Amino acid sequence: MARHCCLTVRHDRGQRSIWDGRTHTPEGLLASKKFKQIVASINAVGLIEPLTIGKADNVSGMHVVLDGHIRMLAMRELGFTDTPCLMAVDNESYTYNNRVNRLSTIQEHFMIRRAVDRGVTPSKLSDSLDIDVEHIMKKLNLLDGICAEAVGLLRDKHFSASLSPVLRKMKPTRQVECVELMIASDSITVSYANALHAATPANMLVGDEKPKKIRGVTPEQMAIMEREMSNVEGQFKILEHSYGQDVLNLVLIKGYLARITCNEAVIRFLTQNYPDLLREFASIVNTSSMEK
Repeated sequence: MARHCCLTVRHDRGQRSIWDGRTHTPEGLLASKKFKQIVASINAVGLIEPLTIGKADNVSGMHVVLDGHIRMLAMRELGFTDTPCLMAVDNESYTYNNRVNRLSTIQEHFMIRRAVDRGVTPSKLSDSLDIDVEHIMKKLNLLDGICAEAVGLLRDKHFSASLSPVLRKMKPTRQVECVELMIASDSITVSYANALHAATPANMLVGDEKPKKIRGVTPEQMAIMEREMSNVEGQFKILEHSYGQDVLNLVLIKGYLARITCNEAVIRFLTQNYPDLLREFASIVNTSSMEK
């Protein structure tokens, strides 16, 4: 895992200590919609995600930008002369762009909230970012009615802002259960949240909220679905807790079988006495993925 330190470096043309590593600006970049959005965002909100730079060159003393070339151009366009940066203190051989974590949905919420607290109106943000004002409001009110535990679980995740209205219909305990299930199944979607909401007992819903009715399903059938959903959730959590140990056991077994099936005496014995078992051993050894 890469280590970083924080610093502010100059990038104005008169006294630069940072170089973007490019000999020229890509054609059409400055006129692109993406570039204009970034310029408008920095102008309205400020720089949210610092640039990432490498260590200073021993000869020139300049840092090379590893991630954030467009943000640096946007800041120059706005007249900034220095930029907050994260400096990678390890020598990395991979392309840094592929390893940088982008803003999560909750980080975007805090960015918009901070801008509004500074006096920037939602309509101005909408115009600056070229995003519908209704979507800005959804992002602004993203965490209203969501318990702290659920927020903590979703902090570094990407999900639709339409997920929050579904979660806030449920009580905190049920919110946490639903978020844990969605994360464990790698499916943080509105449709999954709606399905969980439909299977939520009335005593786990907020206020006068009633369980969602499904056309053609009687209350008795809905009660059965709720019980079955609860059983599935319980079994899923049990499997989740044992999955890591099960995979480790499979890896060890595969390694052991690979060793003994290299022994000619063992192969000869199994071929003569237990050919079916030998075929199963070979199948396990040749498995390329633990998911199969």
